[in-house]
Order: sequence, then C-alpha cells, then structure tokens
Amino acid sequence: MLRFLTAGESHGPSLSVIVEGLPSGLAIDVEQVGDELGRRRLGYGRGPRMRFERDVLRLIGGVRHGRSLGSPVAIEILNSEWPKWEQEMSAAAGTPGTKLTKPRPGHADLAGMQKYAFDDARDVLERASARETAARVAAGSLAKALLATIGVEVISHVVRIGGAAVTSGRRPIASDLEAVDASEVRCFDEEAAKAMIIEIKAAAKEGDSLGGVVEVIAYGVPVGLGSHVHWDRKLDGLLAGALMSIQAVKAVEIGDGMAQAAQRGSVAHDAIAINETFVLGGGYVRRSDHAGGLEGGISSGSPIIAKVAMKPLATLNRPVLETVDVATGQSTVSFKERTDVTAVPALGVVAEAMMALVLANEALRKFGGDSVAEFTRNHASYIQNLGSAASAAPPG
Repeated sequence: MLRFLTAGESHGPSLSVIVEGLPSGLAIDVEQVGDELGRRRLGYGRGPRMRFERDVLRLIGGVRHGRSLGSPVAIEILNSEWPKWEQEMSAAAGTPGTKLTKPRPGHADLAGMQKYAFDDARDVLERASARETAARVAAGSLAKALLATIGVEVISHVVRIGGAAVTSGRRPIASDLEAVDASEVRCFDEEAAKAMIIEIKAAAKEGDSLGGVVEVIAYGVPVGLGSHVHWDRKLDGLLAGALMSIQAVKAVEIGDGMAQAAQRGSVAHDAIAINETFVLGGGYVRRSDHAGGLEGGISSGSPIIAKVAMKPLATLNRPVLETVDVATGQSTVSFKERTDVTAVPALGVVAEAMMALVLANEALRKFGGDSVAEFTRNHASYIQNLGSAASAAPPG
C-alpha cells in the first residue's frame, strides 16, 4: 500500500509529508520535486503570494544517495514568509494578535469553528487552505516517478475558466506537457486560453473570483488496475474520492459521465475490437473513450480521463458576501485574506498528483515488489502474458 500524510498550516514554519510504501531503488531528485511544486504556482490570475514566496525543500528521510530505501520518505517544504507569522502562528502558549470572527461563505471557516469549538477562524483556515496541496504535489511527484518506471504518465489541462471553455475537443498527450505549462492558463487551446484570460481580467477588475474545470489524463495504464469485487476497490471510486478531496473541488466526472446520463446505451458505450499490438488492453481496444478508461471499477487499458470542477474561491478581493460576526452576532461582510482571482491552472497540477498517487497505489497492489526492480519485472511479466493471451485470441 502506498499512503501519505501531510501536516502543517498555511502560514506555519513548514509543510511536511510522509510517503509510505515506495519500493526501494526509486530514483528521487529533490530538484525534480521542486520542479513539480513550481508547476503548481503557474497560472494567470494567481495572487502576489505565488510571485514572492518560494518553495525550499528538504528530504529528511527515506532517501540515500538519490535512491529510496523502502522506508517512509519524508519531505519538508519550508515557508519563506514564516518570520512575518512567527508570533501570530506560534506553537507556544499565548493569545493571537487578532481574531477572525467574520467567516467567509463557501469556506470551511464557520463549520470548522462550530465543529471544533473555535472562536477564531484562523484556527480553521490555516489547515483548510489550499497551501496544503503543496505537500500533496510533493508526494505526487514521487508517485509519478514510480509510475514512470512502468510507462505510465499523467498530464492535465484546463478546459474551462468561468464562462470561457474549450470547444475543440482536442486533448493533449503526455509529450504535450511542456506546451500546456507554457500557456498562461495551462490551456491546450490557444483561442480558449485568450478567452479565459479575458474572463480573469474582468473578474479581477470587479474584485471577484472564478472557478473552472481541468481534465486530467493518465496514459500507459494497463488493463486490470482496480477491481469490481468490493465497493472500496473500484478504481473510479478511488479516483473520484481523491480528486474530490482537493480544496474547492465540487464535482468529478469520469469520461463522458454527465453526458452519458442523457444518452441511449447504443451510443454511450465504447465498442470493443481486436488489436493484437495493443498490449495494454490485452489485445483488445475500445473504439472510443466515453468510459474514461474505466469499466466496472477496473482500468481497461485506454487512457484514464477525469474532469475536475473547482468552485470560485471563497475569498474575494472586494468582499460583498453577507456573513455574521460570531463575536457580536451582527450581520456584516466576510473578512479578506490574501487571495487569487482563480486557482484553476494550479488545480490541474494538484489533480495530477492525486491521480498519480491513486494509480501508483493500485499498481503496487497489482504488481507488488519491495524494490523497483521487482516491481517493474512483475509488470513486464504481466504485460507479456497479456500479449500472449491476445495472440491466442481468434481473429474477428
């Protein structure tokens, strides 16, 4: 089992993540992890924090001379702004300088204050903040490295910001990642990207925020990850849960899920054909990708495709949403923290990390191995057997 646990607050001294279950012998480069964190900071509409903060990393366990040891890998992401927050966020006994008592609608503020009996929203927002996703991206970079050893690659692109959406249906492949990241909004469609930037500028001018949709795709996934036998082994369920756990995400769609609900079965499903050269599918191919690479909770060998929808950010640069000051009981408007106009481009990078972590865990469950050499050998044997089965299938 591959699992991870993050710790730390948005304005604390650091974030940390422990990743357990990586096999030994995996090449791990702190610079590569840093590159992934740098991708998370991309995107038109990000706030000033993304420009002047930097991610300083420390590998503090589980790696020796650039290789995983099979023990838990621990990574710390230092906060360059910590000196400004050391007093307000101190772990020592004391009282905060200012209490935030005007919770933001759409944020975890009020529900968290009620649940944990807090009178200061900062006790909630610091952990609820999307800054926590930096630790997830660090963990995801390790999962991506493991998946790469068996030829699996994960990529994302933005397909909607506000009212501007991609209409071409053109989908990037793994080698297009650099081109996607070169876009100011991480959109693979230049015309749609221009429209998205116009939307962001308009929202920024009014002090408002925007949500959107990213598509995340995994290439090279063989048939057989996940299972139909138990509800908690279904790969689509695992992916949906992981992607829904990302801050501000309100919907996840696998393949053409929502559109299929309005279609007849004769057009909604992917026809199956023989193709002996397509070993990822065991010699079988789907003629379309409506199912998003998943059938019955099991990967089919086709690319795995999920769309992830993010709501507009709850913090507005021009607070207008009505709330209640919990200290006085008076109607007011919510407080303002430093914020972005939109974080949809960054969402794609976080979604990649979460998909990679799920797929890496299921690959380890399927192929096993205490070392990368054993893991890749088991995978190769499985793929070879799929090819043998395909060659034995009758022509049709």
